Amino acid sequence: MAPEIISASGKPSRFLKPASLPNRAYVAFLAGNGDYVKGVVGLARGLRKVKSAYPLVVAVLPDVPVEHRRELESQGCIVREIEPVYPPENQTQFAMAYYVINYSKLRIWEFVEYSKMIYLDGDIQVYDNIDHLFELPDGHFYAVMDCFCEKTWSHTPQYKIGYCQQCPEKVQWPAELGQPPSLYFNAGMFVFEPSLSTYEDLLETLRITPATPFAEQDFLNMYFRDVYKPIPLVYNLVLAMLWRHPENVELDKVKVVHYCAAGSKPWRYTGKEDNMQREDIKMLVSKWWEIYNDKSLDYKKTRMMANDYSSVLPGEQVNLEPFIAALSEVGHVEFVRAPSAA
Repeated sequence: MAPEIISASGKPSRFLKPASLPNRAYVAFLAGNGDYVKGVVGLARGLRKVKSAYPLVVAVLPDVPVEHRRELESQGCIVREIEPVYPPENQTQFAMAYYVINYSKLRIWEFVEYSKMIYLDGDIQVYDNIDHLFELPDGHFYAVMDCFCEKTWSHTPQYKIGYCQQCPEKVQWPAELGQPPSLYFNAGMFVFEPSLSTYEDLLETLRITPATPFAEQDFLNMYFRDVYKPIPLVYNLVLAMLWRHPENVELDKVKVVHYCAAGSKPWRYTGKEDNMQREDIKMLVSKWWEIYNDKSLDYKKTRMMANDYSSVLPGEQVNLEPFIAALSEVGHVEFVRAPSAA
């Protein structure tokens, strides 16, 4: 039986949006002076390749070096510095040590110069235009359901009994454990509406909420549980799905790939880790490099101002057929149909 969907029931930003920019944007997050900047540069080029009409905002922590910020700006990114957010101190062991800094993602709810944003992790690449997701009805939090089958979930009852929301019919949730767990999303990609009141409540709620192994992902799942609406996995293909739930994956239809499996970051890829010698993985890594190395996708200011940001005009109809078709292919979860752009 399918999981039951629950029905929906800081400081003000001083950043002023230039009149030439739309009030929607993609947003990514970057911390430190490591090599994740390559992922964000690749993402900027990927969005340009699929002719997205919207800019990429990059929320950067103070420790991101000037040279990385300049590189992002040279790729047309809007760089916004944010302050770190830390969870309450406790004895939680995070699934990955670096997860703790991801709580700083909460700052993006402060970007209220945008009415709606699509968040994308730096290890994500977009292979087809997904601008139509901005047309989803307001008032909900949209993301792709996660999978509980990897060992990083070994601390959960789902993993221990073999239950996964990706295939709930294979292992039933035991009646003696009560209601099945709420639908749980992967926070590497999500659609949300910035709001100062939500931003302030997020930080206040975090202050009294103990940290958990999956850090901000667990926290966001808890906070948005009652307004979460799942969207098809083509909008955030976590690579482990290729070997955990291949029956659910149609690779040729996937629009967004999340290179989050161990050893799968294209800019660090060696092929030595588990599953990394699969042909589909090697193909996806190669596909990422094709975009990253394509200098024709570098930002050109005059072209961007003249063409890209004016490509969706007031009154123009956005083609939502690919999105609606993708929704219709998923039978066991209720999705929301997006209206045409106004």
